[in-house]
Amino acid sequence: MKVILITGASGGIGEAIVNKLAERKKDLLLVARNAEKLNEQCIQLNRRFGIKAQYIATDLSEVGSAQHLFLETQDRGLEIEMLINNAGVGSGGTFSSLMLQSELDLIHLNVSSLVALTHLFLNQMQKRNSGAIVNVASMAAFMPIPYMATYAASKAFVRSFTQSITEECKTYNIEVTLFCPGLTKTNFNTAAGINGEIGKGLSSDYDHAPTQTPEEVATELMKALDKKQQFAISGNLNRFGAAMIALIPNKFITLMMAKMYRKRLGI
Repeated sequence: MKVILITGASGGIGEAIVNKLAERKKDLLLVARNAEKLNEQCIQLNRRFGIKAQYIATDLSEVGSAQHLFLETQDRGLEIEMLINNAGVGSGGTFSSLMLQSELDLIHLNVSSLVALTHLFLNQMQKRNSGAIVNVASMAAFMPIPYMATYAASKAFVRSFTQSITEECKTYNIEVTLFCPGLTKTNFNTAAGINGEIGKGLSSDYDHAPTQTPEEVATELMKALDKKQQFAISGNLNRFGAAMIALIPNKFITLMMAKMYRKRLGI
C-alpha cells in the first residue's frame, strides 16, 4: 500500500499538511507521540475524506525510534512514496543555562532522526527509482541565532544536508524539497519554553511578531510540491528577509541580534 508519511503530524504545521494531503485523496501514515490524538485524527480523516489514514505513535527524540518506525512500516507492507520530515522542537535562552539533555534531545529529533528516516526510506526509493522527500527546516536555517544557538544550528544542518542530497537523488528520479517556514502560530513556543516574556525578547511573540497560520504554511508547501520546487520559503515577508540575510555576514548578524536580545531579555 502506498502512503505519504508525515512526522509531527498531530498538531501545528504537520496537522495542516495532513489535512491538505487528505483533501487530495492521499493515503497517509501519521507519526507523532500522542497515540490518542493520532487515532482520533485517522478516524476523522477516513470518515471525512474517504482515504486510508493510519498512524504509528513514537517519540523521535529517543534513540532507535527512527529504526523502529521503519521496521513497523515494513511489517505493515507500506510503501512510502513521500516522506515529510516535519517533526521538530526548539529551545531558547542562554545556552549554558539550558538543560543539556534537552538540547541533546533537540539535536536527536531535529537532526539524527531526520537523517535516519531519510537514509532508511531513501534506499527503498532508489530501488524503485521513484519517490519524494520533504525536509522542513526554518528561517533559522539561514543564520546563527544567539540565545537560540542549538535550534538554529540544527536547522542549518537540515538546510545543508537537504540541499546536498537533492543533487544525489536526481539520478534516481527522486524529488527532494527543502521547505522553510517562518514564525507560525502553533504550540512551538510553549514546547520550546520560550513563551511569554522570553518569546517577546527573542522576537517570537505571536501577538506582536509577523506570523503565518499552519494552514497558510501548508498551502505554500502544496504549491511548492505542485511546482516541483527543490527549495521554498513560506511567506513573502520571509522570502524578502532571507534575501536580505544573504547580503549580511554572519558575524554582523550575530552581533546585532545578541545586542538586541540581551537588551530585551535583561541579560
